[in-house]
Formats: sequence, structure tokens, C-alpha cells
Amino acid sequence: MTDKTTGTHGTTVQDTPAHGDRPLVELRGAGKSYGNIRALHGVDLEVHPGRVTCVLGDNGAGKSTLIKIISGLHQHTEGEFLVDGEPVRFSTPREALDRGIATVYQDLAVVPLMPVWRNFFLGSEMTKGPWPLRRLDIERMKKTADEELRNMGIVLDDLEQPIGTLSGGQRQCVAIARAVYFGARVLILDEPTAALGVKQSGVVLKYIAAARDRGLGVIFITHNPHHAYMVGDHFSVLRLGTMELSADRSEVSLEELTNHMAGGAELAALKHELAQVRGVDVEELPEETDLKASAAATPEGKS
Repeated sequence: MTDKTTGTHGTTVQDTPAHGDRPLVELRGAGKSYGNIRALHGVDLEVHPGRVTCVLGDNGAGKSTLIKIISGLHQHTEGEFLVDGEPVRFSTPREALDRGIATVYQDLAVVPLMPVWRNFFLGSEMTKGPWPLRRLDIERMKKTADEELRNMGIVLDDLEQPIGTLSGGQRQCVAIARAVYFGARVLILDEPTAALGVKQSGVVLKYIAAARDRGLGVIFITHNPHHAYMVGDHFSVLRLGTMELSADRSEVSLEELTNHMAGGAELAALKHELAQVRGVDVEELPEETDLKASAAATPEGKS
């Protein structure tokens, strides 16, 4: 049994799962090499039901490689990958989906001009009638899509509207509800808030919490520690293909998480470089949490 506490902005945050709670997905010393290039090495990760595991990292940290291993797109070349305690080696994303692992990518696989309900069932349409007179069961699909979206707290006035007319946050939420309906037990979200504004990001975070509260194990991939800390139960920070940090919410503060995400030692070195460029003392520069903005404003800090 997992206890709950109230987290930031009133969202429910899970405490550490009780002893013996077997993870849905587990990586043990997992890694991936492409020829002589080692993209991922020695990664340990557990995904438990009813918890949000946040995987953070800058560009090139190994987040995409991690997603591809768990989703069945690529196979790991070292370590172990277990689902429900059983070692697995998926050959295709379909095999991962059959085991309840669904991935919602940042560039959603939707057809913008098709109605919401058609996109909800895209590739898995309901039919009725005997062969060869079988046809789409449109009314049933509309009713089911509406019910499932409402179960996730998503209310749309018109399911006939093209999904392309919805906001980015709404499209993300439809994709989450779709994955839940089709039996996902583990939901991988690839940078769902990366291209969204503050309000729409809040909408997506709300439905991430809703998926967790329905008992799913959620893997939230992001480079935004603030978004992660609002809904996360466990935080794993990747850096250059290895695990920089693995800690429960009770073990790390937002400031510490941000520092790990940004790379504390590198920021300290950058701070000294910026001080030399500007001809000022180090103490006159902003704190490390504001250093990225400072670097962006300085031509020498751009890359």
C-alpha cells in the first residue's frame, strides 16, 4: 500500500511505496551502445504503480535512448530490463504495448483534420456487422471516447471538431486518455510540456497527476525541474548517459534538483568565466540558479 501526501499546488504526491511493492518496470545497470558510442551506461530505474518517476536531463543526456529501450524501439546492450519482475527484450513497440507500456511522444501521432473521436481510436477502430458487411461503429466510438475523456476530467463540447483545433495541452491530454483506455499500465510521456505555455503546461500536469491517481506508473521525461517537482514522486537525473541523481521527493529539494539538472560544477566554472569576461568579482554575478539566463544574455555565454 502506498501512502499519499499533498504536494505543490494541491496535487497528490505519493510517498515511497511499501516494502515488497514490485515495480512494473525496472532497469538494472542498463545501457545502450551504438558501435563504439556508449549512449547509456549503468542506469537503474524503477517504475511503480501509482507513482510518477521523473527522468530529467539536458540535451544529449540519454533521455531519448532510455525511452527507446523501455518502449521497445531499441534493445539494451548491457544490464537487465524487467517487466513485472520478468527479464524482457522487446523487438518492437507492439511487444511493449502488449505488456501495457504506452508512449506518448512530444510530436503526437494524430491526424489534425480528423475529428477527436477518430483520433482517439486511430488504428484500433470499433466495427459492427458480419463480414463482408462490417463497418465502423461510429456511435459507439463517439460514446466511448466521450466517457473515457470525462473519466480523466477532460470535457470537450464537440468530439466532431478536428483535433488540430485543440490546444497543445488538450491534444496531450487526449493522448493520455487514449493510452489509459487501451490498457496502459506504464505511461511514458516524452517532454509533454516542452512546447507549451504556462497555462497549458498546468493542464498537462493536472492529467499526469490524474493518470497516477488511477494507478498507472508514469515516466515523465522532461528538462524542466519545476514541472517535474510539481507532480514527481521520484527523480532520476541523467548526465552524459549515466545516472547523476536518483532520489525520492522527500530526499531532494527543488533547488537541489535544479542544481543537479544544470550541473553544479559546470555552473561554478561558468560563473568564474563570466566574471572574467565582464571584469567583475564572482560575488557580483547572479546566483547559480539564475546563471543560465545570465549566460544567454552574454555573447560569450552562447553556444
